[in-house]
Amino acid sequence: MTNAGNAGNTGDSPEPVSFVDKRKIDPETGEVREQAGAANGAAPAGAEEGVAPQAPQSGLEGDAAEAAPAAPADPSNELAERTADLQRLTAEYTNYRRRVERDRKTATDSAKAAVVTELLGVLDDLDRAKAHGDLESGPLRSVADKLIEALRKQGLEEFGSEGEPFDPNLHEAVQHEGSGHDPVIGVVMRKGYRFGERVLRHALVGVTDGVDDLGAAPGSAAAAGPDRAEASDADAGSGK
Repeated sequence: MTNAGNAGNTGDSPEPVSFVDKRKIDPETGEVREQAGAANGAAPAGAEEGVAPQAPQSGLEGDAAEAAPAAPADPSNELAERTADLQRLTAEYTNYRRRVERDRKTATDSAKAAVVTELLGVLDDLDRAKAHGDLESGPLRSVADKLIEALRKQGLEEFGSEGEPFDPNLHEAVQHEGSGHDPVIGVVMRKGYRFGERVLRHALVGVTDGVDDLGAAPGSAAAAGPDRAEASDADAGSGK
């Protein structure tokens, strides 16, 4: 019976043998057969080397991996910064405009002063002609008046006349009489001129004492007292 059973088993048909072509390149065409291998049940790439395939990450997971965006700035703070920038720019522009205007005015005044300085000699000649009576009448008087008036409109001023207090910043004394306690201008030798705040030329003057100093000078009738003055008058009346 044992032999019969073995014989029966031997007589059965053999199990079919199946072959799976795992080659990635077709030997006939030379093309890659990855899809075909996957369809035939081939393991995906990396499985043969013992590396587990990784599932692709979804778009949501990629976004979560990125850094979170910064919080939006406070609108009130941003408005304050922009306002401060605008105020700073406005102040800088205002200062620049003032500086340009000041420089322009300075340049204009310097040019005018240079022209007027060249005409001071002409004014001196007109003063000498006036002192000699040459400007009493005639066409030269009209020309002199127009020139002087035009220069005054531009800002020219003359200074230095008899009786004015002596100022060393404006006057240049070439002679001095008296003690010098209260110096005043006694004689004007040459007028001084200034253009605005700028002194173009100092006045040449002779300095003397003021009226108060002259009245209190030794030997004068006022300094001798009223009795001395009355005695002097009596002597003059008696013919002595």
